[in-house]
Amino acid sequence: MGDAPEADLHVDAELVARLVLSQHPDLDGEVRRVDSGWDNVMFRLGDDLAVRMPRRSIAVRLLRNEQRWLPELAARLPIPVPVPLRIGRPAPELGYESPWSIVPWLPGVSALAYASSAGSTADDSDATAEGLAAFVAAMAVPAPAEAPPNPYRGVPLTVRDRDVRPRLASGRLRDAAVLERVWERSLAASEWAGPPVWVHGDLHPGNLLVHADGRLAAVIDFGDLTSGDPATDLATAWLTFGPRGRGAFIARLAARVDVDDATWERARGWAVVLGAMLVDTLDAASPLGRLGADVLARVVAEELGED
Repeated sequence: MGDAPEADLHVDAELVARLVLSQHPDLDGEVRRVDSGWDNVMFRLGDDLAVRMPRRSIAVRLLRNEQRWLPELAARLPIPVPVPLRIGRPAPELGYESPWSIVPWLPGVSALAYASSAGSTADDSDATAEGLAAFVAAMAVPAPAEAPPNPYRGVPLTVRDRDVRPRLASGRLRDAAVLERVWERSLAASEWAGPPVWVHGDLHPGNLLVHADGRLAAVIDFGDLTSGDPATDLATAWLTFGPRGRGAFIARLAARVDVDDATWERARGWAVVLGAMLVDTLDAASPLGRLGADVLARVVAEELGED
């Protein structure tokens, strides 16, 4: 198992260069492949731009959601996000049948890579907690009825129970009995009673860019953007931080918005959902597979009073 499913859309630097020259010739420049994620592949275009290309057909709808909603969201977010500057059209004549986006090149390194290279975690920088708390607070405002639906994010935890139970029983998760205790308590917490709010949906450290000093530089990959329970995004307290950073994040968020105990219980449950998914579906040696194991270990340590 790797970090991403097999691609069904062929994308390379030569294709991207032809697409840019054909549709946006005023932005023509050197194209260099940067990275490939679960659904998309990113190319740098010159010094200041990047091209975001779906590598799977299933991601086309997600990219359209970004193109539709990111310009509106970015206007009130305190952290840079990859707002599409130009929209690319499908070009069957060039061998590519998906829309695509030209976005700003956002400097920084992923918080996941930062932790690996520095031999540390975001716990070492209160600045990460400060920026992420500001982003989460600004994000969690009532969303319009037209916000994109997502059957896996922002939903009541009971919807995810059918996924979590088999994973807890699979034998692939360490301390499954402790995790089950956390999960049951999360399920028992009262459901979100407020209006559906905007939810990033995938707020893990691989989607956070940080500066060399740990300050949050940007939040990327809004493919899972939806509305619903803000607890989904609050799970970043366990996805991104160990004990010290988590405490700093919670304190800084509390200075901006009120989060009740039930919402934090659900957020902890979302950490179990996402951590278990990563461990169960990815190679344990891959960066996201290791992240999943780390997230579950943080939840267990907190539950046992060991962090």
